Amino acid sequence: MSVVYIGADHKGYKLKKEIKEILGDLGHNCLDLGSKEYDREDDYTDIAVLLAEKVVQERARGILICGSGIGVCVAANKVKGARAALITNEKQARLAREDDDANILCLSADTVSDEANIQIVQIFLKTDFSSEEKHIRRIKKIKDYENRS
Repeated sequence: MSVVYIGADHKGYKLKKEIKEILGDLGHNCLDLGSKEYDREDDYTDIAVLLAEKVVQERARGILICGSGIGVCVAANKVKGARAALITNEKQARLAREDDDANILCLSADTVSDEANIQIVQIFLKTDFSSEEKHIRRIKKIKDYENRS
């Protein structure tokens, strides 16, 4: 059983509840980092940074949801070691994992259907990094940049 962190602001709150149920059915231990209740005044930034820190620290995977998916993606990628990807289709979900070893899936609750988002989640979680030399080299360049003083 793998640990998957999940978080959403008020725009992604409903979809997060649906995804949590599916993750349990798929055998994942889903840890919800918020919002714990629907709150129109919550800030996606708080949730995204907290989740990204946990994912990097625990070497886990995470799922973030907001209206567009863009805000949580931008915020999460500010955390060193986070590789958050805004995914809107199944092919992107597979490539984000195979090529980029993305560790955080960002979803749009407003522009992608719940059904499509659920398929994206399933593909993202079951796809492994390809470990091809060219992809390792590219990710190393990102890490080297992050480690510059």
